[in-house]
Amino acid sequence: MDTPRITMIAPFGIRPKGTLLARMLPLAKALTRAGMRVHIVAPPIHNPQDADTTVVIDGVTVTHTPVAMLPSVLGVAQQVGSLVQAVRRSMPDILYLFKPKGHAGLAARWIQLTNPHIPLVVDCDDREGTGGWNDVLPYPRAARWLFDWQERTLPPRAAAVTVASRTLQSLCWADGCRADGVFYVPNAADVPSVAELPTLRHGQTMVLYTRFWEFDVAAFVPVLARICAALPECRIDVIGTGEQGEERAFASLVAAAGIAQHVTMHGWLAPESIGPLLAQASIALVPVRDTLINRARCSAKLLELLGAGIAVVGHDVGEMRQFVAHGSNGVLVAPDDVDGFADAVIELFGDEARRTAMQGAAMLSARRECWDARVPACRAAFGYATQQTRDR
Repeated sequence: MDTPRITMIAPFGIRPKGTLLARMLPLAKALTRAGMRVHIVAPPIHNPQDADTTVVIDGVTVTHTPVAMLPSVLGVAQQVGSLVQAVRRSMPDILYLFKPKGHAGLAARWIQLTNPHIPLVVDCDDREGTGGWNDVLPYPRAARWLFDWQERTLPPRAAAVTVASRTLQSLCWADGCRADGVFYVPNAADVPSVAELPTLRHGQTMVLYTRFWEFDVAAFVPVLARICAALPECRIDVIGTGEQGEERAFASLVAAAGIAQHVTMHGWLAPESIGPLLAQASIALVPVRDTLINRARCSAKLLELLGAGIAVVGHDVGEMRQFVAHGSNGVLVAPDDVDGFADAVIELFGDEARRTAMQGAAMLSARRECWDARVPACRAAFGYATQQTRDR
């Protein structure tokens, strides 16, 4: 295949969720720059305004299927059928499933059974079932069962698997995937936006860019209180909202700790509004609980922070050490070291030369972690999958 046709099948629409904007679409653009023809097929879940449309984004064709009109299980079948039809119309050489769950997972399995000559590659970027998103989001019981079953059975049945973290790689091996058929493809930085971002550091400004479920809110607010006590002129910009209103609990705890005057809650922001805030921050706070879901994920937000030239202080969990070199572009702290986290921030603000060096190293490290650098691993996965499918 000199110019392979890659059809990526998405779990939900292109707009609202991080997987597509932070991983699937930028990877698709990189594959397109490398000479592949990439088509994304997505159900209009969460974004019905995009239903039954096709657009081209930087060379990548993105098709949203029609909204399912039938109720309940019949609607699921209708949506899955629409995805299958759209994928077949794209005539792929490789079918690339992002997240082994939901409508997309069912459609991919249907195509695999009815079109066994098309190699199936599955991408895993999160822990979805037990110990993962099933424990975070209020899915119905039937959906939780389905997602857990799909996550355990779809990757081993695929011709190849790509994973965003080493933990996911180990979990895939444990579920029966061939050791040489699981390819490590961590998230990457969007180099153009990194290069164009201005730097307008504003005093003792920190940023907490989060969805709140990643850390123990009650345990982290005392860390912030200690930082604020040592740095009375500091400011903390908080970007993001929780999955179930966790930001409200955080704001209440901040007020109870007497540090509300230091903290600005910005809530959810459109991507174009985030850059100017990041440009003002000198230090990024990245608290992370040591849990399976956090070990399994590869934070796109972390790469965005590094790309903005912000020194990172974070907990040493999962993929953090893949991108944060302790003492170079940030500081890593043990996840249970409350005092150590606060001390690291306070010490960095007290050493301008060290902090400035870390900021420069952060931007350079993000530039190295670009999406074009992920293409070889994907190409290897596609080649492996093609050979495995031929040999069956």
